[in-house]
Amino acid sequence: MSKKYIKIETQANVENLAPIRLCLSTFLSNLNIHVDELVDIKTAISEAVSNAIDHAYDDESGKIIATGEVDENAIQITIQDFGKGIEDISLAMTPTFTTKAEEEHAGMGFTIMESFMDEVIVDSKVDEGTTITLTRRIRERISNYK
Repeated sequence: MSKKYIKIETQANVENLAPIRLCLSTFLSNLNIHVDELVDIKTAISEAVSNAIDHAYDDESGKIIATGEVDENAIQITIQDFGKGIEDISLAMTPTFTTKAEEEHAGMGFTIMESFMDEVIVDSKVDEGTTITLTRRIRERISNYK
């Protein structure tokens, strides 16, 4: 199977969370994976995009680039912003750590991503942005992807 790919570029605002999630999940829906796995991946996507919307730009306008890639071994989703970046990635990934304590369920985004994906990689540079790469290994079940 050749690698399958999708790319979405949009404004970082809450109105675009659902369209990004829907577009990526529709792209993945042709895979031979269980619906529970698809729900897990959609949840991780929602958390990554929400982080970019909530934390990258504060009150400024910015963009998000979301990509999905599928090959014979894995699904890889990347969410990229060009905002303020994360000063201390280890601290940011600590369960319940948040810079916005007033928000409901704040501080659980990375924990949720890690619980639903096989690998979560966060690359961030202050004043340049953050890229979150989510990987879920599916292996031979992907081989039926057309």
